[in-house]
Amino acid sequence: MATATAQRAPRLPGDLFIWYVIALELATFSVMFVAFAFTRARHVELFNAAQQHLDLSTGALNTALLLTASWCVARAVHALRDAASRRAALGWLGAGWLLGAGFVVVKIGEYADKAAQGIGLSTNLFFDFYFILTGFHLAHVLVGLIALAVVGVAIARRPQADAQVHGLETAAAFWHLVDLLWLVLFPLVYVMR
Repeated sequence: MATATAQRAPRLPGDLFIWYVIALELATFSVMFVAFAFTRARHVELFNAAQQHLDLSTGALNTALLLTASWCVARAVHALRDAASRRAALGWLGAGWLLGAGFVVVKIGEYADKAAQGIGLSTNLFFDFYFILTGFHLAHVLVGLIALAVVGVAIARRPQADAQVHGLETAAAFWHLVDLLWLVLFPLVYVMR
């Protein structure tokens, strides 16, 4: 016999299709991470020397930007789902979007710095991986920012907060994937010696 206080059954937040996309992206990045680690093990001196050209503080700043952006996006989902507060959700979503855009600005600045040093995609094996991994990740950040913006506009235009929760959860799931990927990419590329 069900009670009035019956709990909701657990479910994946957002659209099921996004979870297929997330699984595919995790598999793709996993292959690239393993290729990086395998190549690094064969060329330790080259990778260690090339890593000296990376700015660890810039990578740490980008980590802080993405982690804080994800926290803001999670707060937006909570505000819309649990409190049904469209205004609070939009505020948190806007803050998350701005922090994510800050990541893009810092990353582009980092690329410009590498170009000024004469470092490019074909400089050596390390920088081949660096530009491919971080560039592919940056593309995911841009897609995530577009998704957050589209959902934000939909929330702003429609007064029914409940109707927008599914879309926000879907965009948030993808955004958290972007964050998770960076949490592997940053130590792998910037920190490990």
